[in-house]
Amino acid sequence: MLTVPPEFVRAHTRPVRPALVPEVELLVAADVVALWEAMETQHGRTSTDPPFWAAAWPGGQALARYVLDHPELVAGRTVLDLGAGSGLVAVAAARAGAAAVLASDVDPFALTAVTVNAELNGTPGITPVGDVLGDEPPDVGVILAGDVCYDREMTDRVLPFLDAARAGGAEVLIGDPGRIYLPEDRLAALAVYDVPDTEPSPTRPAAVRRTTVWRLP
Repeated sequence: MLTVPPEFVRAHTRPVRPALVPEVELLVAADVVALWEAMETQHGRTSTDPPFWAAAWPGGQALARYVLDHPELVAGRTVLDLGAGSGLVAVAAARAGAAAVLASDVDPFALTAVTVNAELNGTPGITPVGDVLGDEPPDVGVILAGDVCYDREMTDRVLPFLDAARAGGAEVLIGDPGRIYLPEDRLAALAVYDVPDTEPSPTRPAAVRRTTVWRLP
């Protein structure tokens, strides 16, 4: 797997405090196109995925807010942040008192971003890990999955994994802004937030997305 130096993440991002989670400072893309091009150069090929790790996605913001407001959910427990991206949810879980946090993502750039953002926020105890969906769910007490049902293929991979984790006794929470692939009829809503976009245009106000934190019963 490609090893991404922390200096790469710091050089191509800027710090922001997401409006819904101002307790956390997060490095996001300073220029998405320029960052994507730099990732291709760093990767040595042109098929690199877009920099999903360099944004504060609405589902992640909602989960982070919920965890910070309800620390008893994660306090003293081992947590898996599934599809961690920037590590926003992992940082929130660590701040809320989780004993340990696994931050899983398939993108090596994301794994470095998780480490950098954890250091930025002074939250030790976060361990970046790669793709876990091909294995049995790890032995954790809580799984937090933000924005994981973004297409049919990913949803078909994620839901059986989450079902297995829930059957094994883990609490499973999903943050999602109303994507069509999420089976809402199988879930219980815990909280709803209006999440401002972290990348507003100079010519228009930030978009706001109604986002729900769901629990897998």
